[in-house]
Amino acid sequence: MATVVSPFALTAPRPLAPGKFENPRQTAKGEPRAQVALTGLDTLWFNTGTLCNLACTTCYIESSPRNDALVYLTLAEVETYLDEIAREGLSTREIAFTGGEPFMNPDMLPILQLCLARGFAVLVLSNAMQPMRRFESQLLALEGRERLTIRVSLDHYTREVHEAERGVSWDKAMAGLEWLAANSFLIAVAGRQLEHESETGARAGYRDLFARHALPLDADDPAQLVLFPAMDPYADIAEISEACWGILGKNPSQMMCASSRMVVKRKHEPAPRVAACTLLPYEPGFDLGASLIEASAPVALNHPHCARFCVLGGASCSG
Repeated sequence: MATVVSPFALTAPRPLAPGKFENPRQTAKGEPRAQVALTGLDTLWFNTGTLCNLACTTCYIESSPRNDALVYLTLAEVETYLDEIAREGLSTREIAFTGGEPFMNPDMLPILQLCLARGFAVLVLSNAMQPMRRFESQLLALEGRERLTIRVSLDHYTREVHEAERGVSWDKAMAGLEWLAANSFLIAVAGRQLEHESETGARAGYRDLFARHALPLDADDPAQLVLFPAMDPYADIAEISEACWGILGKNPSQMMCASSRMVVKRKHEPAPRVAACTLLPYEPGFDLGASLIEASAPVALNHPHCARFCVLGGASCSG
């Protein structure tokens, strides 16, 4: 069987150089590795489980209809972390959910109602297909849904590229997005940039798509259209040393791990754990503990995703 190549794959990338991203304290050149301190837990993410109704050609965390490496979180487990936020007086503003497809989790609607009842802004990343559509009446009935945003994954503004990545799903995804808009939900879109596609060009393509479908979305607003760069953890990329902040004109506080953490429950583990990053739920070096207080430690940027996605790509799952 021929290997299916993602349209978002990097073209003939150089393999990651030996020795890179091995030592959390220093780079392969022996320079002090950059770290990011938690400035405040603005967003707490929950991965609701890696099971998904789609099997994309490349998924950042390998979600699929068969992958249950991250199992479903329960309502009680989510409530434990919300209680910790209240008990510790944490400054958390937003609760966000990713998967897998969050609406495959049987506790998803009670979880959403709990978070809204606690007064949080809520963000859900969804493909807006059948798992979400079967809960239409419950979504419409949610108290506080004016604080709920559903970010729909449209990998590209063209059907051809989107379906080359996700399979035959364009019509159903667009129908779900249009249903959300027609019912006055707060919506956003998550897309990807092709390797040689500029951000300006990508936003122009989505702007035209939104106009054709009368969607109330501003393609120039990075919170309403979140664009992710091309990714490959095995492709060579520069490591980020402490000196890079000044060289690149960036500040550690701009990084996603300065203001967010993600709760995951790995298969065969007895209880949820807190990971530093939404993109790295399986990496032992990014497991920060069982509680939010434990997980407040600084994060060493010791993975290619730290460089390509966050520092050099300027991307963030939080928008």
